[in-house]
Amino acid sequence: MSLAAIGPRVLLRQLREVMAETETAQNRLDRIVVLIAANMVAEVCSIYLLRHGGVLELFATEGLNPEAVHETQLKVGEGLVGLIAGDARPLNLTDAQSHPQFAYRPETGEEAYHSFLGVPVLRSGHAVGVLVVQNRAYRNYTDEEVEALQTTSMVLAEIVASGELDEAARDVELEVTGHRSRHFEGLALADGIALGHVVLHQPRIEIGNPIAENTGVELERLDKGLEQLQTSIDQMFSRADVARGGEHHEVLDTYRMFARDRGWATKMREAVSTGLTAEAAVERVQSENRVRMGRQTDLYLRERMHDLDDLANRLLRVLVGRYETAAAGNLPRDTILIARNMGPAELLDYDRERLRGLVLEEGSHNSHVAIVARALRIPMVGQVPDLLDLASPNEALIADGDTGSVYLRPSADVEQAYAEKVKFKAKRQAQFEKLREREPLTRDGVRISLLVNAGLPVDLPYLSDSGADGVGLFRTELQFMIASTFPRLDAQTDYYRTVLDHADGKPVVFRSLDIGADKVLPFMAQAKETNPALGWRAVRMALDRPALLKSQARALLRAAAGRELSVMFPMISEVDEFRQAKLLVDEQKQFLLDRGHAMPSRVRIGAMIEVPALIWQLPALLKLTDFVSVGSNDLCQFLFASDRDHPRLAGRYDPLSPAVLTALRQIVVMANDHNVPLALCGEMAGRPLEAMALIGLGFRSISMTPAAIGPIKQMILELDAQEIENLTLNLLDLPDHSVRPHLQAFAQAHNISV
Repeated sequence: MSLAAIGPRVLLRQLREVMAETETAQNRLDRIVVLIAANMVAEVCSIYLLRHGGVLELFATEGLNPEAVHETQLKVGEGLVGLIAGDARPLNLTDAQSHPQFAYRPETGEEAYHSFLGVPVLRSGHAVGVLVVQNRAYRNYTDEEVEALQTTSMVLAEIVASGELDEAARDVELEVTGHRSRHFEGLALADGIALGHVVLHQPRIEIGNPIAENTGVELERLDKGLEQLQTSIDQMFSRADVARGGEHHEVLDTYRMFARDRGWATKMREAVSTGLTAEAAVERVQSENRVRMGRQTDLYLRERMHDLDDLANRLLRVLVGRYETAAAGNLPRDTILIARNMGPAELLDYDRERLRGLVLEEGSHNSHVAIVARALRIPMVGQVPDLLDLASPNEALIADGDTGSVYLRPSADVEQAYAEKVKFKAKRQAQFEKLREREPLTRDGVRISLLVNAGLPVDLPYLSDSGADGVGLFRTELQFMIASTFPRLDAQTDYYRTVLDHADGKPVVFRSLDIGADKVLPFMAQAKETNPALGWRAVRMALDRPALLKSQARALLRAAAGRELSVMFPMISEVDEFRQAKLLVDEQKQFLLDRGHAMPSRVRIGAMIEVPALIWQLPALLKLTDFVSVGSNDLCQFLFASDRDHPRLAGRYDPLSPAVLTALRQIVVMANDHNVPLALCGEMAGRPLEAMALIGLGFRSISMTPAAIGPIKQMILELDAQEIENLTLNLLDLPDHSVRPHLQAFAQAHNISV
């Protein structure tokens, strides 16, 4: 009688008994292959596991020559076993030796066996081994037998991933035990080096026992979990909101579709029926979906693999009753946070005293979470795929925000090298601190105003520490994003007064609320938008809901009593928008005057140049503004029609392209012609090479993260402004993708630190 006839639950029950016994891993594997062979009435059962270098090694066998164990090896893609591992799907053959991929290994004695069934041992969508049964007779294994062997391989994958097989490996560790050092090359998003230990933003659900005690109970748990998942997604839609993790509505559309997909639910129910727990069934189907979607050549369909992962992870959390992120728990003092992606508000949930670094599987240089990380001086690396599958909580990790390198479970040599690098950076920072009191003058005497970007009062001590001239951009929305309810007028007033007090007389430019797109307030519903970055956000929202801007303007005016107040409006796309917003501020000023409130000594109203359409309206705008500031992050993404938060477009354009530099030069010329103060507060300002180009274009005021002040000032002190202007203006007509190589060559030739 075959396994298909008796069902796999008998075998799984026997496997559970083997797993519960205290014996060596090798003995356990040897017993497992005997059990599988007996239950499937197979003359051969073999287990191959993946080792370093993509080599599959025979770890246990019943039926083949026992001396071949730990001797027979095949590379991934080699032989039938290697083919299964490479394709990550089953192979069912009546006559294995007639298959063109068959690789004969004389030490095994397998030439006597003809029929062959092999299934991949999958973990997180990757093949970590192969499970094989063989018979002498020419036969084709039934679909039920294939399904049964796949269920068995799921249990085997859990044993392998648990690390219990370390002792069975001889000189090297298993590829999947999670103990060897791993090196990744990602995208450097925020400067600095973090040495610490892994904390998963959304802790992974570990399945302790994949084998069901009662399949009826597990089916009921699965159905209730699916129902709860569907309800939670419906609630997201009913709120017309997005989760704080930054999931957009198009993703929610996909979630809702897949959450109700009968095929997905049926596959999980079938997996439970074979003897798996509800959690193990979800993980098995998730892993199979990863394999299938990973083969897709269509970029859109491949991206949906991430949506399916999120959906399965949500269902797993529902099943085990865990919904919180790691921010709610006790963090180690050297936390390095790992996530697929996250929003800026989520990052602010974490204790900054304990957070050393951030690593994302996605992420881009101009994403808002990266901007916040730089503002908080948190080293950050993005574009590190598969890290969530390979990292476990509390494992040692090094994140190099300078180069984009990430080391999981680093060796002692790597740790020592980075410890020395941290010491070197500390010495270099000490050199920058010596420049704190020096004027940022170029060699030919041009004064460059260096300002800092900030978003919370705790950022402001960096103002004096860095020697900056003031705050060129204070992001007022961060106060709203970390609040559970809308901040009242008095709370806003106290907040802005604290900011001005910390600035101690240095200028502060407040940006009015820039919410919308990926910056959604927890307490505020927002309608679904196809393109949120181009939609109802910033000043557009403020003009449609004037109470928002009126409340903020009143708070700012009250907070700045007796002092100068500078306010600028983001996302201005036409002059009339600026005129309307300015009128609202003027109305609040008169409102307070009528009631006897003290007023600022001076009120300066400015506009941010982020929307390309505004460049062609500057003559009219500059007649109305007290100052303007270029927001290069949004300006670049709109110029290139390239979503700055899209992981596949993270490096698609270069801000040092002739197109961007030409647009910036036009802004400089028109601002100078109208004698209107001009600054740039985008991420370009905080990178020495880009800042050098800005000076060459004529910018004399730039705003950046506090940590960038030292390196930028060092560059300025070594620079001749006239020389870089001559070079930069000559580069504008080049047809190149980027003028970066020309600027780098200039810096090297003139010994300028970039």
